[in-house]
Amino acid sequence: MSTVKNALAQKSGALIHVRSGDMVVEALRRMRDNRVRSVLVIDDGVLVGIVTQGDCAIKVLLPGLDAKQTPVSQVMTGNPVTVKPDDQLDRCMAMMAGRSFRHLPVLDAGKVVGVISIGDVVKNIIRDLEHNVDDLMGYIMKDGPGG
Repeated sequence: MSTVKNALAQKSGALIHVRSGDMVVEALRRMRDNRVRSVLVIDDGVLVGIVTQGDCAIKVLLPGLDAKQTPVSQVMTGNPVTVKPDDQLDRCMAMMAGRSFRHLPVLDAGKVVGVISIGDVVKNIIRDLEHNVDDLMGYIMKDGPGG
C-alpha cells in the first residue's frame, strides 16, 4: 500500500498557504490561481489552520460578510488533523471518509511539507490496484501453474 510520501511525490512541490491575518479574499485568490479548493494557514512557519472554499462560502458569503475585510482566522479550521509522510494512504482514506475531510496537511518533524486531498489518495490507490492486476495477469499468463 502506498504512503503519503508516494502521493506527495506525484504532486507539484508548491505549498499554497496564507497567514491567519490575511483577508479571505487573498485565500480565495490563491485557491483560484492554483486551482485548489483549500489553502493551509501558516504563521511564522507553524501550521495554525486550513481554509477551504466551503469555509469561505458558508462562513463569509452566506452571512453577508465582506471577504475583503474578513480575516482568514475568523473562518479557518484551527489546529487541523495532520498526517506524516510514512502514514499509509488507506488509513488516510478511512480518516477522511470517517471525519468528512477532503484535505490533510502533511507534517514531517513538525514542518509542513505538503497537503494531500481525497483525490490524491484515490488516484494512488487506483494506481496500486492497477499494478496488482498487472502482476496477477503476468503470473497467470507466464509464471502460473502449467505456464
